[in-house]
Amino acid sequence: MGEIKIIFFDIDGTLIDLDTGRVSQKTLETLKQLKDKSTILCLATGRSPMGLPHFDGVEFDAFLTFNGSYCFNRWQTIFSNPIPTEDVKAMIQNAASIHRPVSIATKKRLIANGTDADLEEYFSFSKLKIVVSDEFEDVAANDAVYQIMLGCRRDDYPQILQGTRNAKIAAWWDRAVDVIPADGGKGSGIAKVLSFYHLNRSAALAFGDGNNDIEMLQAVGHGVAMGNASKLLKEAADDVCAPVNEDGIYHYCAGHGLI
Repeated sequence: MGEIKIIFFDIDGTLIDLDTGRVSQKTLETLKQLKDKSTILCLATGRSPMGLPHFDGVEFDAFLTFNGSYCFNRWQTIFSNPIPTEDVKAMIQNAASIHRPVSIATKKRLIANGTDADLEEYFSFSKLKIVVSDEFEDVAANDAVYQIMLGCRRDDYPQILQGTRNAKIAAWWDRAVDVIPADGGKGSGIAKVLSFYHLNRSAALAFGDGNNDIEMLQAVGHGVAMGNASKLLKEAADDVCAPVNEDGIYHYCAGHGLI
């Protein structure tokens, strides 16, 4: 592993322990020490910009939200890749055919046409509540939609995507999914961010835990799966560190001279 100048972090199950809903003090100290060494820190998440958590004493440099479909820093947009409007319409109809409400995400709004237990629990991971809005149809038809979220099971995936041209499922939980552009994903977002900072992938490291992190780990020079990661992600990773509840990021960074 060469000199690391930029690190991408998934949030849920990577920085934040899903069992406690918290980031550990050791992980916070690791982030602070990385910043002190001028490492560029980026969040790469399925969350919306509105659902990004605050990390005490840590200022991230860039944010890859909606699984990389909308990337930005504190001053400007780096990459914007919404779902085609006709695909949004098709997936809303497809979800209705299996009796599932959906939530759509724009840069500034997160609204739904209904709710169910799976969708509510999915939102709770980000400490968000579902907003059912009468404006749903108008927003879906006229605004840039970056992500669609709905409760479902793996057997439902083909039906959800039926009739779409540029959409795919990015899933890290077995009871709900994020739907993003087919040409999107965390890997695409990382490529745009690396280009923005004029960095080669060999200078990039990433930590993740879910199947939606596979492309992320493949887009950097060195990909690290958490000890609590999915089997598929571990197989795609260059390394596996300790689980999030055992301060895996701290031990990996300390052990590899990054802090």
